Amino acid sequence: MRGADITQQELFSYRTLEDRIPKDHPLRKLRAVVDILLTTLDSEFDALYARTGRESIPPERLLRASLIQVLFSVRSERQWVQQIEFNLLYRWFVGLPLDAEVWDHSTFSANRDRLLNERISRLFFERVVLLAEWQDLLSDEHFSVDGTLIQAWASMKSFVKKDGSSPPPEAGGRNPTVDFKGEKRANATHASTTDPEARLYKKSEGDKAQLCFMGHALMENRTGLVVDVEVTHATGTAERDAAKIMIGRTVTKPGATVGADKAYDVPEFVHALREQRVTPHVARKEKGSAIDGRTTRHAGYRTSLKRRKRVEEIFGWSKTVGGLRQTRFRGLKKVAAQTVFTFAAYNLTRLGGLFGWRWSTA
Repeated sequence: MRGADITQQELFSYRTLEDRIPKDHPLRKLRAVVDILLTTLDSEFDALYARTGRESIPPERLLRASLIQVLFSVRSERQWVQQIEFNLLYRWFVGLPLDAEVWDHSTFSANRDRLLNERISRLFFERVVLLAEWQDLLSDEHFSVDGTLIQAWASMKSFVKKDGSSPPPEAGGRNPTVDFKGEKRANATHASTTDPEARLYKKSEGDKAQLCFMGHALMENRTGLVVDVEVTHATGTAERDAAKIMIGRTVTKPGATVGADKAYDVPEFVHALREQRVTPHVARKEKGSAIDGRTTRHAGYRTSLKRRKRVEEIFGWSKTVGGLRQTRFRGLKKVAAQTVFTFAAYNLTRLGGLFGWRWSTA
C-alpha cells in the first residue's frame, strides 16, 4: 500500500541530540580528544574573562566551532552560524543543546581579539603537538621546513602611493576601474589602504605579484606533523629568517637534520644551522651551492630530500580544506592566529589517521 505524503509538524521530540549522532561516528573520538585539550587550557581561559558581569558564551564552544569550521571548509562565520542552526552534527560537536539559540555571527568578531588570537591559537597548537609526543609519534632528529604565500584580504586596487598622490579611480560605483599601466609599484612607496601590513610579493620569476603574507611550517619527517609555525611579512629573506627562529626554539638535539628546498641554499643560512649544530639537508643549487660533499655523500641526505616534499601536503590541505589560500582577516597578528589554528586542525586530522580513528573530512 502506498504511503501518503503528509507532512505533520511534531510538537515534541523524544530523542536527545546525543541519540541522533551515530555511536561509531568518527567525530565522536575527535570531540573527546578536543575536550581533553581544551580542559588543559582552563586556567588560560579564566585569565581572559572578568570575575563579575554577565556570563559570556563558553570559550570552549567558540573554539570547537572554529575547529569544525576549518575541518568542513565553511567559508564565513555568517554561513557557519546558519549551518549550526539546522545541522545536528555541528550543533552536537560545538556543545549546544537541541533547543538552544545559536549566537549571532558577530560574536566571533567580538571575541576574536580576546579569545581567537595568536596566543590562544598557539597554546592549542602546542597541546596538539604534546598529544603527539605523548603517543610517541614524534622524533627529535629529522625535520623539514618550507614557506607558502597566504593571499591577503585586500585587492590590488587598494595598493596606492603612501604620499597620497595616486590618481583617483576612473569610474565610480562599487568596483571602479583603476589604471596601473606604466606605474612602478613597490612596497617602499606603496601600501594597501585595506591592509597596510600586507606586502606585494611574488615567489618566483614569471609569477604574478600579489598582496600577501607568508606562512612557515617546520615538519617532523617521520609522521608529517607540524611541530612549529611562524607567520611573517612576505619578503625575499622571510623563509630563511623564519626557519632559523623555528629551528632555534624547536630543534634541540645536536646533529638533527633539517631538509629544505633550493631557496634555502644560501651560505648565511647553511652556516647559521651548522653553528646551531643542526645538519642542513638543503637541496643544492646548480651553481654556487653552499652544500658540499660532506653532506651529500650520506644516504640520509637523499632521504631528507624525499621526505621534505611532504610539507606540500600541509600547505595543500590548509589551502583547499582549511581555507588558508586567502585569509579572512587583516593584519599580521590575526593572520598568524588563523594560520596557527589551521595547522593545529591539520595535525588533528593527521593524528586521526595515525590512530586509525579516521575522522578526517578531506
